[in-house]
Amino acid sequence: MCFYSRQSKEALLAAKRFKAEVRDPEQFLTSDFINGFSHPSCPVITSDNPGLISNFTWGLIPQWSDKDSVSNYTLNARIETLNQVNSFRDYVNNRCLVVADGFYEWRHERRAGRTFKDRYLITLPDNDLFAFAGLYSHWRDPATNILKGTFTILTTTASDLMSNIHNTKKRMPVILKKEDENSWLEGFPVNNFAYPYSIELSAFYSPESNEKRGDPSSLLF
Repeated sequence: MCFYSRQSKEALLAAKRFKAEVRDPEQFLTSDFINGFSHPSCPVITSDNPGLISNFTWGLIPQWSDKDSVSNYTLNARIETLNQVNSFRDYVNNRCLVVADGFYEWRHERRAGRTFKDRYLITLPDNDLFAFAGLYSHWRDPATNILKGTFTILTTTASDLMSNIHNTKKRMPVILKKEDENSWLEGFPVNNFAYPYSIELSAFYSPESNEKRGDPSSLLF
């Protein structure tokens, strides 16, 4: 699962990393803690315009929906059931890269008879930018007639690392290898990107009172 992410790099770095132009540099989201449930506007690269980084709203809204509240339930999409879910099956070929450099997950532990939730920041080992595998839609708000870009992040079975952290539901976002980003956008079979497909990650203990980047001294695995 992935409801909380990090995108702390500047627009120029993202443009260089993904070899793409940033449409609205002044609106480019940089934050150490992004809450998907607030439906932020995040940088994405869509399959219909791979040379451009645009701002899309987190939480996919299908074209047939008459209200945006559906986005509360579409922040993530299980890669195994995309073709079975009404909200996603029409968008399996609407591929996007969701630009980020980290995400957060909580580990549940029993200590002294109580359950504690410890937050961890997960990044690439070099702390570089990466792309979540996503799907996107263009939804027209019936109240305003404004066309809105929206997206969801795909999830898969947790890797060994993520099973140790997300030790309740054992899910994780699909993070693409750099060399596979174009393949994702070009429509390669979805199942090619389900676990055991994975990428090397690092995890850091990240107390919720401190939104700063992971301290290497707190490396978990």
